[in-house]
Amino acid sequence: MKILIVGSGGREHSIAWKLSQSENVKEIICTPGNAGTSKIARNINIRAEDIKLILKLAMEERPDLVVIGPEVPLSLGLTDLLESKDILVFGPNQKASEIESSKAFSKKLMKAAKVPTAEFEIFDDAKKAKDFVGKKDRKWVIKASGLAAGKGVIISSEKISAESAISEIMEQNTFGNAGNTCVIEEFLEGEEASLLVFTDGENVFPLPPAQDHKQIFENDLGPNTGGMGAYSPTPILSKDLQSQAIESIIKPVISHLSEQGRTYRGILYAGLMIKENELKVLEFNCRFGDPECQPLMMRIKSDILPILIDTAKGDISKSNVETYDDPSVCVVMSAGGYPGSYESGEIIRGIDEASSLEDVMVFHAGTSINQNGETITSGGRVLGITSKGPKLSSAINSAYRAVEMISWKNCYYRKDIGSKAIV
Repeated sequence: MKILIVGSGGREHSIAWKLSQSENVKEIICTPGNAGTSKIARNINIRAEDIKLILKLAMEERPDLVVIGPEVPLSLGLTDLLESKDILVFGPNQKASEIESSKAFSKKLMKAAKVPTAEFEIFDDAKKAKDFVGKKDRKWVIKASGLAAGKGVIISSEKISAESAISEIMEQNTFGNAGNTCVIEEFLEGEEASLLVFTDGENVFPLPPAQDHKQIFENDLGPNTGGMGAYSPTPILSKDLQSQAIESIIKPVISHLSEQGRTYRGILYAGLMIKENELKVLEFNCRFGDPECQPLMMRIKSDILPILIDTAKGDISKSNVETYDDPSVCVVMSAGGYPGSYESGEIIRGIDEASSLEDVMVFHAGTSINQNGETITSGGRVLGITSKGPKLSSAINSAYRAVEMISWKNCYYRKDIGSKAIV
């Protein structure tokens, strides 16, 4: 088969890497891809957001399957465009992907489906939003309703008032049009976990749980990022809680989407908050998480192609994915300054040495190749160093050993990825 993968991040590199192991894959094309995917795929320089150009490419190449990695092309309707030309697509259509592209829609859906989540209000007027938070002296979570690359969430604190967070999102337009509408939620205490499931709009096949590290600094301090690391499995989401999440959260949401004519086919990602064995939903994503995808791909034992095809065709009732018992961890190496402004074009050294370590994969995220054939930085999150081991502690040690072999000017990474699970 010929596979077209849309996207340029670590998620897409890890999916391409996993698919490259399939006996039934003869060629992989990535749009636009990165320096890492160029080693196992044919990169074509079309941005993931350029859905008309991607459609044109797909009409020329006629791939057997298109796998859409990021949320933006899904929200723009790339799945719908491709399916209109009888091209098989892994990824929900535009109406179904609104579960991520509009936090306001997602919260209303959760309320209708009686899914446990934080109490919330939705505002499209900054003054009314400020009046609302001013009535109660409490910790608030202020969210841009639209897509903001994982950064459009501000938690009010002693240093950042809820009013200034609202101003940043709605008046200063820090996150662009994503902040035209904002969702204001009560702050939830607890520990976060990620549960990802394959679904055909009715049936569900869960992947092992993972835990993301969203804040930029150690001990979960500082502003939100797209994710600074992840590990799987996470002890916070026990088997009983997984079953509870599927029955009380995943299935009701999929059912309500279907009732609205939004049949959901793809990966549904539930970001969960867990406290004293109680679950509440923080958010839904309409695709593989990044960086959760990287350790999950390392843990998948079987060929992933069949379930991608079955999902795209709309029937996973007989699908299966085998996973290794060994845990896996991904440490994200980012450009200094991220999630704010940062420099690009820095030469990266040590990738080959790190890649030679046993059970270590260096997944590229924000990388490209310069005129001299050198791998350089070209994004905020640059690499995802991912390792698998018999114990989480050994996987963490291997990942950080590889991290220490890699360098570029103003490189940054958190030093505590996975440490919450080490007892």
